[in-house]
Amino acid sequence: MEQNNSLIAKYNVAAPRYTSYPTVPFWESDNFNQTAWIGRLKTTYTASKKEGMSLYVHLPFCESLCTYCGCNTRITKNHAVETPYIDYILQEWRMYKALIDDDIVIREIHLGGGTPTFFEPQNLQRLILGLLDGATVKEGASFSFEAHPANTSKEHLQVLFDLNFRRLSLGIQDFDPRVQHIINRHQSVEDVVRVMDDAREIGYTSINFDLIYGLPLQTRQTVADTIAKSLRMSPDRISFYSYAHVPWVKPGQRRFTEDDLPAGEEKLALYRLGKQMIEEEGYRDVGMDHFAKPDDELFKAALMGSLHRNFMGYADRYTPVLIGLGVSSISDAWSSFAQNVKKVELYYKMLDEGILPVVKGHLLNEEDQVLRRYILDMMCKGKVVLKAGFPLNDLIVRRVQPLVADGLVECNEEVISATSVGKSFLRNICMAFDQRLQLSKESEPLFSQAI
Repeated sequence: MEQNNSLIAKYNVAAPRYTSYPTVPFWESDNFNQTAWIGRLKTTYTASKKEGMSLYVHLPFCESLCTYCGCNTRITKNHAVETPYIDYILQEWRMYKALIDDDIVIREIHLGGGTPTFFEPQNLQRLILGLLDGATVKEGASFSFEAHPANTSKEHLQVLFDLNFRRLSLGIQDFDPRVQHIINRHQSVEDVVRVMDDAREIGYTSINFDLIYGLPLQTRQTVADTIAKSLRMSPDRISFYSYAHVPWVKPGQRRFTEDDLPAGEEKLALYRLGKQMIEEEGYRDVGMDHFAKPDDELFKAALMGSLHRNFMGYADRYTPVLIGLGVSSISDAWSSFAQNVKKVELYYKMLDEGILPVVKGHLLNEEDQVLRRYILDMMCKGKVVLKAGFPLNDLIVRRVQPLVADGLVECNEEVISATSVGKSFLRNICMAFDQRLQLSKESEPLFSQAI
């Protein structure tokens, strides 16, 4: 245990979460243009159409600001914003369909935010029916949405279930009243039990809880209490991840200070405590911060080697094309990324002018694509098979030697594997493959702490 503590202290450095490579701060948007993006998107989709595509829809509206949140949100109690926003989402989707100029096969839909359940059930129904209009839904498709337990109604659940949604992610974070107050995120155990009971009665097959450690005012007791209450409700998946304190990016986090945050050994103790409690209940460690029951599709994907990681975290399947709709959404065509404008008003303006609302992105070169595969394989499989003849292999092998010495990885000329201890340090291991980060001279903070 003492050795693990020293490793955690040593490797608790600023590190990307590796939901993409290159990571967003290192995108070369100066070399990016919409024509090249659409060209790569069409090429990838044409080659992979039988696998279908994924759609991510960003619904940014929330009635109040959760001060810990790092997402792109718009705070309002005016629900008149729902109808025009959905109109513009569907307009953007029609533009993509015209540009792709091919049969549309949908394999995944995910609604994120913001708070998707800010929207009335009938408006969500209109959104989904509009997305599916003229498209083919691939057999075995996966539809999921994020929900706030305090405002998710049985009607929300039923309407989306009737549209083939079977997965639900509940943002809980912490049940302690003091913590909820300082992060301005309020929901009771009774709220969550109500949503869980309704969802199971209706027929949802996979329910995820999002829990966070490292929030202001958290203690070992409050974290233990939150996890114990969560485990009694028996969700199918649990995401137990570190609070990312980036007040230079999200000013709402300045409601509290570093003095309010558990740090150093105390934060590490919260992580160890939560992980132990979750695993003792029978959940399996799927990857960085994610746990699942043995019969859940996420764990099955990890066993079969088909686990994938994208901008939403871990997924139990991979589709080569992910189209993001709505403000700030990110699209992925494997060899190219594209991100939408973040302001609602500019999003509307660009669509009114007939312009796809993409404002930045990155065109991956051959080196990027090899390194992306390396990082994905380490994050999802815990092992990288080095590509023969890749020029950076020798450099990468040298970079991982300190990790070998610390017992985090095993390495030979062809394979680099995370050890059982190393699987808790995947972000750090992936930094050895991150050529753009290694060459960076950035002095400003870019990422949150690894642990």
